[in-house]
Amino acid sequence: MKLVKTIDEMRDVRESTRKSDQRLGLVPTMGALHEGHLSLVRAARDKSNVVAVSIFVNPTQFGPNEDFAKYPRNLEKDSEMLEREHVDVIFAPSVDDMYPAGAVTWVTVEGMSDRLCGKSRPGHFRGVTTVVAKLFHIVQPDVAFFGQKDAAQVAIVRRMVRDLNMPVSIEVCPIIRESDGLALSSRNAYLNPEERKSALVLHRSLQRAENLFENGERNSARLMAAGKEEFKNESSARLDYFEIVDPDSLEPVTTISNRALIAVAGLIGNTRLIDNVIVDPQR
Repeated sequence: MKLVKTIDEMRDVRESTRKSDQRLGLVPTMGALHEGHLSLVRAARDKSNVVAVSIFVNPTQFGPNEDFAKYPRNLEKDSEMLEREHVDVIFAPSVDDMYPAGAVTWVTVEGMSDRLCGKSRPGHFRGVTTVVAKLFHIVQPDVAFFGQKDAAQVAIVRRMVRDLNMPVSIEVCPIIRESDGLALSSRNAYLNPEERKSALVLHRSLQRAENLFENGERNSARLMAAGKEEFKNESSARLDYFEIVDPDSLEPVTTISNRALIAVAGLIGNTRLIDNVIVDPQR
């Protein structure tokens, strides 16, 4: 496994793989790796000849009062985990390398970037698409792997790739959960034991709406009302949003007649968590 810390070195590595006609899969991460990330790595291993994992805590997707400074960072531990998964390349650039002094260029997916998490985190998705565009430009992967937990991010990145004719395919892998249903997240490490119990309200709210859907309910307003009801019994949880949208456009859906994304975000104490489920009346 090779640890690469500069853009120039990463480009040299990619050039060597091109000469041998190897298919490169990229797993973009911010580190603090867990089993969810490793599931993406395994998917990349199955569908690529060379697997690269980027580890970069991207400052531009954090708001001024968010957790950039305290976001967990442990490159040594992450590297050990990735070596056990037979990853070929770790790309761990510096902020100065990724954002040269005086940089003023952004990549923004208009319209979509202010939906779901974008409503309460202005500029978040602009930071995401900018850094992902940079990673795609530097690493030049044939395929990139993302988790379904970040469903809004996936939809926005897919639109960016389509609109900018980027030669990369996007693979989406299932959400990995704890045995009690909590979606794995690097931010789960912030939760104390009581908050960890309260965090299950996100999964419960989705289950409640999904169960109603499975019993024939198709009206989004009634499904959303049921999901929101779960938060009323959790004093340490504050709902950010509970919405039902088209999974590709993120446009609100009033009546579910096709695949739909039920998405939830909430604050557990001071920790913001997200979760979602896809429902499909044709399935």
